[in-house]
Amino acid sequence: MPRLVQISDFHLCADPKARGRRGVPLRQLEAVVAAVNQERPDLVLVTGDISNDDSAASYALARRTLDTLDAPWEWLPGNHDVLAPMAETRPLNDELTLGHWRLLLLDTHLPGQPHGELDAAALQALERRLVAERSRPVLIAMHHPPLLVGSAWLDAIGLRRRETFWQALAPHSHVQAILCGHIHQAFVGRHALEEGEVTVYGCPSTIDPFLPGSEHFAVDPVARPGYRVIDLEGEALTTRVERVDISV
Repeated sequence: MPRLVQISDFHLCADPKARGRRGVPLRQLEAVVAAVNQERPDLVLVTGDISNDDSAASYALARRTLDTLDAPWEWLPGNHDVLAPMAETRPLNDELTLGHWRLLLLDTHLPGQPHGELDAAALQALERRLVAERSRPVLIAMHHPPLLVGSAWLDAIGLRRRETFWQALAPHSHVQAILCGHIHQAFVGRHALEEGEVTVYGCPSTIDPFLPGSEHFAVDPVARPGYRVIDLEGEALTTRVERVDISV
């Protein structure tokens, strides 16, 4: 049974000692990576916001840390990321295979904008990829959530043109689930399609967990950094969120 682990939203700076709101981001990432290694994953996926200062050094720092994983890893960009230094540090892939499953990685980031979008060309490309192979289940990964998460300020900077995204997925019942970052919290939501529904899973960040259900920006005072474990068996998946104790 293949195992995927999702981690997200590092917000690293060039300075490895730089502090976030609730600790040192690099130290927190190192603790999460150590915990992830105990899960013995077959693949680790990073769903964006690797850098917080646009520096090549922050991506190099992320790569050195992620290379201590005992499994292959891939990343996709978030709204805080800059593609050139990110791709120069480690190339970005848009499709992976894990056991019987296809994992499609979408780029929803818009340079200079906090919200995300998939334009008409990106959606057409996604539809072509889904049509090309219908015999295997599909897991989609993206940074911005494609539905409302219940926090007004986060919902304002989620994925724009959500309905066109769901229209593109509507004929494709082999899309089983979507993984997203951006929201710094565990989340489960569902969107009904013509043939069943698609579940959307959010992931805790490695730093600064956001307070669920908040009208305005707020950091959760008690939640710990974490990651999501996804086990793929046949045509189904099971998932859980794990938290990591961090000494600040």
